Amino acid sequence: MIEPEGPYWLDPQGDPRVFPDPARALVEPNGLLAVGGDLSAERLLNAYSLGIFPWYSDGQPIMWWSPNPRSVLFPKRLKISRSLRKTLRKGLFEVKLDTAFASVIEACSAPRSQDEGDESGTWITEEMKSAYIHLHELGFAHSAESWADGELVGGLYGVAIGGVFFGESMFTRRSDASKVAFVHLVRQLEQWGFGLIDCQMSTAHLNSLGAVDIPREAFMELLERNCRSGIKAPGYWRLNEAITDVWNTGGR
Repeated sequence: MIEPEGPYWLDPQGDPRVFPDPARALVEPNGLLAVGGDLSAERLLNAYSLGIFPWYSDGQPIMWWSPNPRSVLFPKRLKISRSLRKTLRKGLFEVKLDTAFASVIEACSAPRSQDEGDESGTWITEEMKSAYIHLHELGFAHSAESWADGELVGGLYGVAIGGVFFGESMFTRRSDASKVAFVHLVRQLEQWGFGLIDCQMSTAHLNSLGAVDIPREAFMELLERNCRSGIKAPGYWRLNEAITDVWNTGGR
């Protein structure tokens, strides 16, 4: 068994492929693994493929995390409540992918209530925004958006590698808007053959949609299998119209 020894220091000028074994992450605070480095595209993509993600606030050094347990959602096990299903069938929102990534991440960074999504939107610093917008331009970061009357009213963003989608943050300006975007995204990912959605840390919001906690070791095994699947090449995403049409025909 590997004993955690404290956060590992990452040299910003060092090899972006080098990270400590996630098993060395601290128990308290849960998952803190390393400090420092940078947010270059290569370092971020390497981190995600190893089950590691950045999370820090303004004025702090970059901190890298790999919590145990890990919150995940298997696309085929998505749960849709009766009330959410009614909302989907009403067609209140038009859902799109990758049409307003910068606006989505900007909205996710704004302080908000804890009613939906993660409650830590203020951790998305200007440095983080720039880094993920660059990943989006490279075809690795993606947004799912809910629109109403031409206005962006909810959505989420994350990073995709192989057959894994690593969710980062979501926001909502109207009831259920982020959930509707998430459901459409999950159905699209399922259709493409994605095997795993990383939700990072457990929240009541995501648990209600089917997210579950699994041991870090099991999560790492799933990453090893799914990140290398080559299911989806980098690029901008578009939603299959059949994903939306299914709600109008009484589908699941």
